[in-house]
Amino acid sequence: DVVLANKDYLGLILNQDAYYLETYYMGMVDKNNKSNFYDGDIRVVDQTGKQVVKFKPSEYLDIIAEHVEPWTYMKMPYLKSVGWKGFEVGPSSGIYRVGPLGRINVCEGYTTPLAQAEYEVLAKTMKDLGVKGPVHHTLAYHWARVIELQYAGERMLELANDKSITSDDIRGAFNPPTEGVGICEAPRGTLIHHYASDKDGICTKINMIVATTNNYAAINTSVKQAAKALIKNGEVSPGLLNKVEMAFRCYDPCNSCGTHALNGGPALEVKVHRKDGSIVETVRNF
Repeated sequence: DVVLANKDYLGLILNQDAYYLETYYMGMVDKNNKSNFYDGDIRVVDQTGKQVVKFKPSEYLDIIAEHVEPWTYMKMPYLKSVGWKGFEVGPSSGIYRVGPLGRINVCEGYTTPLAQAEYEVLAKTMKDLGVKGPVHHTLAYHWARVIELQYAGERMLELANDKSITSDDIRGAFNPPTEGVGICEAPRGTLIHHYASDKDGICTKINMIVATTNNYAAINTSVKQAAKALIKNGEVSPGLLNKVEMAFRCYDPCNSCGTHALNGGPALEVKVHRKDGSIVETVRNF
């Protein structure tokens, strides 16, 4: 009632020049395409809501590739079947989004009554505003996040009453260590963990694509879009910078999660430049 009744707030949400990306979306669903955080398949839909693929965790390398840029330590995943086309969006660009907005766009509802009711309110509101198919409005991440908070609360109550969880049988069966992939949904988005080990259970290979990494290309594209739309004639005020910041705050980014360094600390390089741009000194900790 507070946000939707305020024309200024609603105008921000619906601003297609600053906060709107038509991307692919990815998230976990159950066998009925209902949202699920821990147990299910990974579903990808396109800009119209049509399913592109549904895959098992072990198949992720067939679906996702990672692009590398020289100016950042974080990789940029994209859909292999579409390809990397730079920081552009649309059907020909493999950039996808995960997290609350991604999950709400790939699912067909929730298994808990209160979250389902709120999901239907969002769907009806967007339909009344002329939105067909997935919600591409970046600021709607926050609305989707509120719905997921409701769902999480309902699921916690269900799980607290699950006898298989609260029983005394707490030790699982263990197999000899080899290789495995696990995927679950964190608040920020899809987490992919891939581990291989030797016969003693010592890891020999690890690959992690965390939520911020999955969203990284979209985050950069959102910042570029907002900056181009909001900053005019080179004039930048604190208020404008705040509105640009809103573009990436929707994703709740964690750059320390998305970057990796073998030495256990941040891989940092500092370059000292002269006025003419030439380098005086380069200092690295790796």
